[in-house]
Amino acid sequence: MVKMSIQGRLRPFVPAALAVAVLAACGGSDSDNQPPALNTRPAYLGAISETTYDGSSNDLLTAGLGATGLAAALPPAYADPLKPTAAELRRTAIHTNYRAMLDMTAAGGYGLLYGPNVDAQGKVTSGEGKVAGTEYIAFADDGSGRKNVTLMVQVPTSFNPAKPCMITATASGSRGVYGGISTGEWGLKRGCAVAYSDKGTGGAPHDLQNDTVPLIDGTRASASSAGKNAAFNAGLSASELAAFNTATPNRFAFKHAHSGQNAEKDWGTTTLQAVEFGYYVLNQRYGSTDAAGQRLKTLTPANTIVIASSISNGGGAAIAAAEQDTQGLISGVAVSEPALELPADPGVTVRRGSADVAVTGKTLVDFTTYANLYQACASLAPSVSTSPYAAAFAAGFASAALPIAPNRCAALKTAGWLTSTTTATQAEEALQKLRAYGWEPESNDLHASLAAFEVAPAVAVTFANSLSRASVKDHLCGFSYAGASATGVVAPLAQAALAGMFATGNGVPPSGGIQLVNNQGKLGPARDFLSVSDSGAADWNTPGALCLRHLVTGTDAAAKKLQAGVDETRRSGNLRGKPAIIVHGRADALLPVSHTSRPYAALNRKVEGAASKLSYVEVANAQHFDSFIGLPSVLPGYDSRYVPLHVYLNHALDAVYEHLANGKALPASQVVRTVPRGGTPGGAPAITAANVPPLALMPVAANAIAITAGAITVPD
Repeated sequence: MVKMSIQGRLRPFVPAALAVAVLAACGGSDSDNQPPALNTRPAYLGAISETTYDGSSNDLLTAGLGATGLAAALPPAYADPLKPTAAELRRTAIHTNYRAMLDMTAAGGYGLLYGPNVDAQGKVTSGEGKVAGTEYIAFADDGSGRKNVTLMVQVPTSFNPAKPCMITATASGSRGVYGGISTGEWGLKRGCAVAYSDKGTGGAPHDLQNDTVPLIDGTRASASSAGKNAAFNAGLSASELAAFNTATPNRFAFKHAHSGQNAEKDWGTTTLQAVEFGYYVLNQRYGSTDAAGQRLKTLTPANTIVIASSISNGGGAAIAAAEQDTQGLISGVAVSEPALELPADPGVTVRRGSADVAVTGKTLVDFTTYANLYQACASLAPSVSTSPYAAAFAAGFASAALPIAPNRCAALKTAGWLTSTTTATQAEEALQKLRAYGWEPESNDLHASLAAFEVAPAVAVTFANSLSRASVKDHLCGFSYAGASATGVVAPLAQAALAGMFATGNGVPPSGGIQLVNNQGKLGPARDFLSVSDSGAADWNTPGALCLRHLVTGTDAAAKKLQAGVDETRRSGNLRGKPAIIVHGRADALLPVSHTSRPYAALNRKVEGAASKLSYVEVANAQHFDSFIGLPSVLPGYDSRYVPLHVYLNHALDAVYEHLANGKALPASQVVRTVPRGGTPGGAPAITAANVPPLALMPVAANAIAITAGAITVPD
């Protein structure tokens, strides 16, 4: 006779209150007549701060600002800009990070399709959407004070222990712990706890010149007084710091780039730690007690729905956590535009329409260093001259006064990376290079705006440093971070900017007034794109871009060090049979679909076979940065061309939750044919539900994505 534990018989997802009642009726036993385990705090957790918000003057989702306050261009000012309080920094961090992820214009969907005032059923309410509850924050560390990953759990007052649920909202990009707040919104509205992790990244730097560091709440202190309580310290000795500041004054170190930890390899682990923190908090609040009054682990994976979620790097962290989840902590996955590092030879094929995609499954540092080489030049291609920001890009970066983009084209020709002879033909060749390396044709229109915002160099430098475990004193490929004057010369940063950077920084300079600097410019250190190369030309620091690319493709010691770091971040494709939905915008030019979600879906089917429960949803007319759609005066054309991908993350979360809670089938893999708003760029008509049709349970044949073991075919 097979013996089955009480908890085993309770699967799947019996409400916690009923589970407790059954256990009590059976003498309080859990498995094989063993008493339920005590609710012990995970050993890696440091001191836990606990703050309760009333949902009126302050709250979990909007920091008291409400839907109206989040829509405002600026948060309330600090009483003292040089010494903002922890509460002020939290408020600004929520305002900044929420807005950084979403189109905040009413015409783009805020307040109609999503936003604090839109309830869990998608109905627009007249309220401000504030969410009362309690917020718990702690470091996860090994005792050294060198990791200090920030974890946070938000428990809304509406949490129902009889129907417990939790989602993860790991920070996107290189942001701090509030970087996933726009994802957390879905959970808070549902009455679910939300488990956040900054995954070893963050917006606030170590100011090396003045030796000050951020604390867990964003306030700053001297490195000596902070000690092991620093959110990040670059780890230089006193003599190293003195020598560094003498040689390169006014520099900053950032956690993602300079922690020496290769944080990405642990993104799954730290996301799982956030879930464990969540279970600990929930059981401390709602768990049953033993005879001695000690809390027990009453809320468990057997009776609690946990969905791993987030976007971009945070979405990649959720996937990694699901792959590494040997304890069954996670019930399902719903992510958007995830960064996914595939095996070196995944053995999968990607087909769009009737043609195979030749180059697929490259890692983020690979395709980003490639984009860093070609994107500025490609942005001058006549074939994309009407794309968003293309005219402004040409006027600003290809003018007679500042011809740095044409100079990049010419430098690539000299270095043998291009063969054409005129700027126009070189630009078209560079654009074709990007297409041939895996970017979709729909991405062509995004290169100019991404190049202007220095997205590729910012990401390439950060990840190259992190994967190489480089110290800030290594100045990898000659790069550093510093404030700069209008002409690009390194200069001290305004202290008010530094004081608030926990709240305003994205962790990937250029950010918050800190610029990417080329230390090796012929005329001295200067802001990267304004620096002059040894050739005497201002060519957007082509030598630095070639150096970064060499780290990916080279064979010397420096290249092997980065490549070893990359190998630590590769994912397996095994989601352990968890129901999952990945949504991704077809036009994504930062994380191209043929390097990320498409091949991952094929790998998952290859690894899991018939046990796979992954659906892949590709959204037409969607790209990586929803917030750019909401900048019609700066980036006209995003509004008329692109729809918010965030709508489909919410749909994916809804679908996975309904599958887990009520047994509803997941939508099949599909292309969603959205309808652009059209109209005049910068003045597109308001979005309606018709622009963003819902997911189909079973798509028509023309929209169906076919996934077999090691192959994916996506219709045009």
